[in-house]
Amino acid sequence: MLRFAADENLNGDIARGLLRSEPRFDIVRIQDVGLRGADDPTVLAWAAQEGRILLTHDVTTITKFAYERVTAGSPMPGVIEIRRSVPLGTVIGDLLLIAGASTEEEWENKIGYLPLR
Repeated sequence: MLRFAADENLNGDIARGLLRSEPRFDIVRIQDVGLRGADDPTVLAWAAQEGRILLTHDVTTITKFAYERVTAGSPMPGVIEIRRSVPLGTVIGDLLLIAGASTEEEWENKIGYLPLR
């Protein structure tokens, strides 16, 4: 199963809903690993070190830093940007689908967007 990290700005109801739906869902919150208030490059570096796809609502800056990592040849296990306007049930369903139907290799150096289309 894929491993995920919830950016500090991610709606906490998403992580709770994922774990309620699938208790084995592998997700950690950035603030729970000592990165509260860390800048985007630091969060992306930690996610890469841990092999975790980053889930975020931050559609304004994360993309730039993620692509900088890719261009520099640095590891980037993936980012999934989630619009805040997407209903919670849709987000949880899409993430469960991604986790069950994807491999780590498919997400490496990729940025995905929810909702899935």
